[in-house]
Amino acid sequence: MSTPSGVAGMLERRWPGLLQLLPTFPEALASLLRTIVVALFVLTFLMEPFLIPSESMERTLLVGDFLLSNRQVFAPSDLVGRWILPYRNVKRGDIIVFYHPQMGLLVKRVVGVPGDRLRIVHGHVFVDGSALREPYAHFEPGAADPAVDTFPQKRYSDPLVDPNWWRQMERLTHNGQLTVPKGDYFVLGDNRDHSDDSRFWGFVPKRAILAEPLVIYFSVDRPHGEGRRYAANDKLGKKSDFLARLTGFARWSRIFRVVH
Repeated sequence: MSTPSGVAGMLERRWPGLLQLLPTFPEALASLLRTIVVALFVLTFLMEPFLIPSESMERTLLVGDFLLSNRQVFAPSDLVGRWILPYRNVKRGDIIVFYHPQMGLLVKRVVGVPGDRLRIVHGHVFVDGSALREPYAHFEPGAADPAVDTFPQKRYSDPLVDPNWWRQMERLTHNGQLTVPKGDYFVLGDNRDHSDDSRFWGFVPKRAILAEPLVIYFSVDRPHGEGRRYAANDKLGKKSDFLARLTGFARWSRIFRVVH
């Protein structure tokens, strides 16, 4: 039997049997390709990354948060699919990623599901006459806005409200409450005073819902040099040492935080 020479021979003499444990190049390449295929499958069919560009979901989600989202949890289910992937219906309180025909991809929270009778009083949501518990909601003092503070309104009073949505809202409003139709959802931003949401343009149809955010896998502080109005963990303080400058671009405490 021939004896390995060179580097291989040295490794074999020092650690007998090591070469038998090391994978060959074809094996290593095949393993790498399998890993890439699995990663592409997960990113294409199961998970998808998103970046939060606005403050409408603060404090739950901050500008610069990168999200990993589940694309299959709200997908149309069938008897076969239920055995393969854990589909479920959209629930009140879920955060969803959806497509809006004018604004593209948006992230909001569901506060109304089909059949709910909704009313907003001073920014707080009431469902079927009972106040919705919303520990995630954030409010800021400011000028009163009827479209935001009290909903639905009896008359068209805000130029930011879509006229088509206003006409639909009138048809679906009875006794001061808006009824969510079958197959539609009413969504709001957690930052109630700074969110362009269902109060202004209407319902989100089930077919437009794409994913559920799962985890923040990275978070950039002041992306692209833009300033922020608030959020204590954005403040860099007076530290000027090299380490602070090196690490100050990211919100490390938010990485791998579960979204809920």
